[in-house]
Formats: sequence, C-alpha cells, structure tokens
Amino acid sequence: MGKLKPITFDNYQPLRETVCETLRDAIRKGILEPGERLMEVQLADELGISRTPVREAIRKLEQEGYVIMMPRRGTYVADVSVSDIKEIFEIRSALESLATGLAARRIEADELETLQSLLKEIEGYIQKNDIEKIVETDIKFHGLLYQVSRNERLVAIISNLKEQLARFRTLSMSYPGRLQETFEEHSEMVEAIANGDVSAARDAAEHHMERAEETLLKAMGKKNRE
Repeated sequence: MGKLKPITFDNYQPLRETVCETLRDAIRKGILEPGERLMEVQLADELGISRTPVREAIRKLEQEGYVIMMPRRGTYVADVSVSDIKEIFEIRSALESLATGLAARRIEADELETLQSLLKEIEGYIQKNDIEKIVETDIKFHGLLYQVSRNERLVAIISNLKEQLARFRTLSMSYPGRLQETFEEHSEMVEAIANGDVSAARDAAEHHMERAEETLLKAMGKKNRE
C-alpha cells in the first residue's frame, strides 16, 4: 500500500504545483523519509496522475533542497546533516539581519500594526500550546517581515533557505521552553523595527537565528537519542 493519497484536483492551481505541495508536505511530515528513493512511476500511481507533473515537481523540490537527483542512481529524499544546518543558519543569520534592518527603515504604519497583531496571535497560541497555529502564524510573521524589506531578491533567497529547514520547524518549536523564547525574540525584533532602530533590529534578528540554530541542534540530538 502506498504512503500517499490520490490528489484532489484544484482548478485554481496548476497540477505541478499541487503535486509539489503534496510531496513537500509528505517530506516535512516524515511520510517520505530521508534517504528514501522516489520513483516517478510509483508516485504517479499513488497520486492518480501522469508522470510529467511528478517529474516537474521533483525538479522544483531539488532546487529547494528537499530531494537529491543522482545520475544513474535515482532520486532520493535529501538528508540534512549538522554541517548542512550550520551552513544554512550561517547564511540565514546574515540575510535575516539585513531584512530586519531594512524593515526598520522601510515599514509603513499599517504594516507595523499587522506585524504587532501577528505577534499577539502567536502569544495567544503559545498559551494554548497550539503548535500547528504557532508555526502557521510564525510563517506569516516572517513573510511580512521579508516583504517590508522591499527587496524582492533578498526575499527569494531567504525563502529558499527557509524551505531547506522547514521540515524541522515543528521539532524545533516543540523543544521545551522554545515557544516563549521565540516570542521574546520576536518581540525584540518588532520593538526595534517600531523604533526605527536599524542596529538593534539587526542584532535582534541575529540573536533569534543563533537561538533557533542552537535549539534545533539540541532537538535533533534529543530525537536521535530516543
């Protein structure tokens, strides 16, 4: 029996995008595990579609770092090493700092209000320990933060890096004490942005990334020991 369910077609979205989202979600949730080989024919059969959109989706997932295509050996779900994580966070720290600093310079009043509102939502979900909603709102929070940097190329690069670690987001958020720490770090970033303090905003973003990396590595170590 296959791991995936047939796709429910959405007339408002290209099939290749639907397939890509389906496979990406399966990798994030661990349904398709690191090192697992992905066979186009098998995936197409399970999803109830032709091979072409599957092939297109796999190529996009390779660009995002979710899969690895090896000549003459096939396509596999990418594993992420500690070294990979450190490299990604090293780059993300610099870019997140830049984006947050630009946000402090360029954010509009209504955008700041929305950012503060999202922060309040996160606080409410933390009190309910609703991890799914916290992750969902955290994505919106950072998405808006990148948007108000007013630098589309920067947004594209950061988004690609975030996708490479998206499968670990829930693992990191679930680590004891991390939810409250994340809220406090976000609050520091928003306060600096609201004050138009570019230096403080950049420092707060760097601190957030440092703590996020530390927590993820601890969470992965804990999971491997279990």
